[in-house]
Amino acid sequence: MDAAELPEREGMDYDVVVVGAGPAGLAAAIRLKQLDENLTVVVVEKGSEVGAHILSGAVIDPIGLDRLFPDWREAPDAPLKTPVTEDRFYLLGPAGGLRLPNGLMPPLMNNHGNYVGSLGNVCRWLAGKAEALGIEIYPGFAAAELLFDGNGAVTGVATGDMGIGRDGKPGPNFARGMELRGKYTLFAEGARGSLSKQLIARFKLDKGREPPKFGLGLKELWQLDPAKHKPGLVQHSFGWPLSSDTGGGSFLYHLEDGQAVVGFVVHLNYSNPYLSPFEEFQRFKTHPLIREQLEGGKRLSYGARAITEGGFQSVPRTVFPGGALIGCAAGFVNVPRIKGSHNAVLSGMLAAEEAAAALAAGRAQDVLEGYEAGWRTGAIGADLWKVRNVKPLWSKFGTYVGIALGGFDMWANTLLKWSPFGTLGHGKPDSDTLKPAKDSRKIAYPKPDGVVSFDRLSSVFLSNTNHEEDQPIHLKVKDMELQKRSEHDIYAGPSNRYCPAGVYEWVEKAEGAGTDEVFVINAQNCVHCKTCDIKDPNRNITWVTPEGGGGPNYPNM
Repeated sequence: MDAAELPEREGMDYDVVVVGAGPAGLAAAIRLKQLDENLTVVVVEKGSEVGAHILSGAVIDPIGLDRLFPDWREAPDAPLKTPVTEDRFYLLGPAGGLRLPNGLMPPLMNNHGNYVGSLGNVCRWLAGKAEALGIEIYPGFAAAELLFDGNGAVTGVATGDMGIGRDGKPGPNFARGMELRGKYTLFAEGARGSLSKQLIARFKLDKGREPPKFGLGLKELWQLDPAKHKPGLVQHSFGWPLSSDTGGGSFLYHLEDGQAVVGFVVHLNYSNPYLSPFEEFQRFKTHPLIREQLEGGKRLSYGARAITEGGFQSVPRTVFPGGALIGCAAGFVNVPRIKGSHNAVLSGMLAAEEAAAALAAGRAQDVLEGYEAGWRTGAIGADLWKVRNVKPLWSKFGTYVGIALGGFDMWANTLLKWSPFGTLGHGKPDSDTLKPAKDSRKIAYPKPDGVVSFDRLSSVFLSNTNHEEDQPIHLKVKDMELQKRSEHDIYAGPSNRYCPAGVYEWVEKAEGAGTDEVFVINAQNCVHCKTCDIKDPNRNITWVTPEGGGGPNYPNM
């Protein structure tokens, strides 16, 4: 059955449609109703529940929550309970670590007044507040298609059809998606959102901007030995096990209830196709400073997600006829702080205020220019401007020199409101940075010990990832022959290593009298990190939304 034979979709009309129930989307929805309780607002979320796909460190700067709900700390069910009590910074070597004096850190790196917590649980709390205000939230429905009017303005989204078989045909449980139409549509899909990508391309929102840059963040939740638990301890580190020409860092945060999160970030502009971010993360946990805190504990959950790292100079134009990009869909992460949720909330609120004012004036489907100007001249722009050169310096000069220059630049921007470097560019997109395998060294990773380090499949099991097995594969390879000729033959199959969930494999298959290697996609393992959509050297893999409700189901992440 082709599209012309499918039954028409039913539709619902709203003042504002929000795509994504993360901190940006929920903050936008809440702020709209705070401003005008009569506005009709809907939030559509591809995860099985709000928070199911949320993965972040997280040390949370509460500036956004403070503005959205000034009395949130007094709530009996407040989502953040553990203030930061101790801040540590380490440069790691193979056997030890050098603790860096906190006084050397630029003031913006100070975590005093911030909270350690689960961003997923913050979103669950925000969802409760949103529903109490009369906002409709539909988890388990993936926004799969953009809707436009005759003038090309965005008029909403359509959710994906359910019950499509692997062959692309409707099955016995087929149900048509819904059209959610709005006078304005706000896109809060997170890093590398599938609809956001389309919008950026259609409206040329990235014209005159630097290429987007990304990192891959991997994270585990642990129940610690009670004797080792220090609520509010925040530990950041860089260096080992990554080589100096590979950017990245690591963290260990102690939460409440005897739990801690340990995480690792690899910048996706790395050049060695043999590098495996997952294996580097497992190796990191064997470091004495980390092992001593994890031993005697139990790993509870695992997940991975791409992080926007381009900063100020990579943020695309955020507005277009009928809507706006908010949160990580726009790229508002502060890379050296490893924080983005505060800017996500602030951007959602700002977009909501502009949309509410437009609706009050009787406008619809036009461009919210005040939002584009507002983020640049307000708190978000100020936050990102101070750190705009940290990522480019790190990429150009390597970890040790780059971080030192980045620290100097942050001090100069803080004290003098000026940078000796101006505003640096990023150069290549992350898909263009791999070297051919013949020019790269292989990396021998140690076997997991089952105590602090683990294999990939047992880790994916802890992410509670699930997809309907009969649905179409949501990882689209445009040219399979190119995948073999280039990704495999030139780059030695890096998809098998950059994917943190074991989705991609090159498998030997009998072909006539000999054997050949074929590309196998284990789509049911996908944790929706989007790394393949970013790092494939030919940009030959495209991540599209699977059936709603599929993917990871993260608890307390």
